[in-house]
Amino acid sequence: MTSSDAPVKGYQLKDISPRAWQHPADRAATAALASIPYLDKVVRTLIQLGYERALRQASLGASVRLGEAQLQEVWRDHQFAYSTLDMADVPSLYVTQNPIANAFAIGAKEPIVLVNSELLQLLDAPQRRAVFAHEAAHILSDHQLYRTALLILLRLTATAKIALPLIPVRTALMEWYRATELSCDRASALVTRDPLAVCRTLMSISAGAMTDQLDLDAFMAQSMEYAEKGGGLERLTRLMLDLGVTHPLPVRRTRELMLWVREGDFDRIVGGDYVRRDDPISVRAETGDAVSFYSDRFKEAFRDAGETIGQGGQQLADWLRKAKDDIGGSDDGEDDGR
Repeated sequence: MTSSDAPVKGYQLKDISPRAWQHPADRAATAALASIPYLDKVVRTLIQLGYERALRQASLGASVRLGEAQLQEVWRDHQFAYSTLDMADVPSLYVTQNPIANAFAIGAKEPIVLVNSELLQLLDAPQRRAVFAHEAAHILSDHQLYRTALLILLRLTATAKIALPLIPVRTALMEWYRATELSCDRASALVTRDPLAVCRTLMSISAGAMTDQLDLDAFMAQSMEYAEKGGGLERLTRLMLDLGVTHPLPVRRTRELMLWVREGDFDRIVGGDYVRRDDPISVRAETGDAVSFYSDRFKEAFRDAGETIGQGGQQLADWLRKAKDDIGGSDDGEDDGR
């Protein structure tokens, strides 16, 4: 990692804590995930058996590391996020040829950020900064251990030639991951000081073409229509769509972000009123009504994961060892990042 020296004097969110922007769904999902017995042991086993190293090598094999001598402007957009969030270290940034507009961070101990070439082609500078801020927020929030484990499990699901005993664990991690995305969209808005830039980014990535001709107001109206219109069958269909992806659907993310902005927290934090990293945890904030709203859903969704780990420890260990060689041999194109 390299120390950041981006010019952000007067613009830095000094000592900001990820709790300042944490979405209540993220808070509830993280608590539910922590309640699964032995989950940390399973996740750390994935790392210790070399899966993370294989994932890293597979990701970097055809990538170019950026810096002052390689795509300097893109590198500085990346640096800007870490300076603004008051993070001392800036992860290495790599670009790789891939036709899917995406970026993601991997690595539990020493994270790196990979960005696909299509994303650089598609987005302008403010939108790039929104993407890099989103990834920086994942790192500052310490999402990387579980996040890397999920990427490993997604790859194992696609490549392993034996029955997978970890599907409930993967499902639980995907529930958690979708919740963390809502938090990091908020952080992205704070870093860019422009929530609409984040919305434009989500719109551009969703469309994938002719982004300069897209109308953001129409997309915002679409997000409200998606959330509020339709009967029970349509709402059930939306839920099933959510359950099958690593990220909440872009129209939902847009709506969630703008609701938060309208509630006033964005302006309050930009004005300097926010939770610092050393501040005591507020029990009221951690267990408020909004968190309670999501808690039952996550507890139910994560119950099967706990039972799987508790009942099949030895089977799980044997399966991981047998499947170890599979992860590095395939690139399944899974939508792992932003």
